[in-house]
Amino acid sequence: MPSDALILGFDTSAAQCAAALLSGDRVVAEQAEPMQRGQAERLMPLLEDVLAKGGVGWRDLDALGVGVGPGNFTGIRIAVSAARGLALGLDIPAVGVSGCQARTMMDPTSVHAIPAPRDQVYLCTPDAPAALPRLMTTAEAERTTGHPLRADACPAGLAAAIARVAAQTWQTTTQPPAPLYARAADAAPSRDLPPVLLD
Repeated sequence: MPSDALILGFDTSAAQCAAALLSGDRVVAEQAEPMQRGQAERLMPLLEDVLAKGGVGWRDLDALGVGVGPGNFTGIRIAVSAARGLALGLDIPAVGVSGCQARTMMDPTSVHAIPAPRDQVYLCTPDAPAALPRLMTTAEAERTTGHPLRADACPAGLAAAIARVAAQTWQTTTQPPAPLYARAADAAPSRDLPPVLLD
């Protein structure tokens, strides 16, 4: 990777809108705003704020890194859709980074867990952070790991960690980012028959 490669990493998979601009190994600008909803409206202005703080524009970017989950279904889709659209418009690669990969980048010595609904967590696999995390109750995860877990949905530095993971792989990435759904949606599919289409 060129030492001056500019990577913009961002995430809306939990109750926040976060972004970081990475130049080589240095975080040039970073911003995270807690929010339960409204990420779709806030994401693009926040990304522009981070670029402005870094003194660069969209066309200066070499690649994007985006958090693909696990997490909030809608939040994941917001960030992944934005990354795919930006990558297409800017003609640069976008790298999907799982929450486990980002957390392992931040702290490679710990076993990580990501909060899930109903007192559950997504337990990351320490030696394979890119693997699909296992969904289990918090108590079961603590029995599995042998110690109490601290599952943080929005750790400080998450967007920067996403950018760092993307910085390692953007030159060889060939697939666009896709949501990482580690569990089925809460909403049940419609039981109504679809309408008949007339020719």
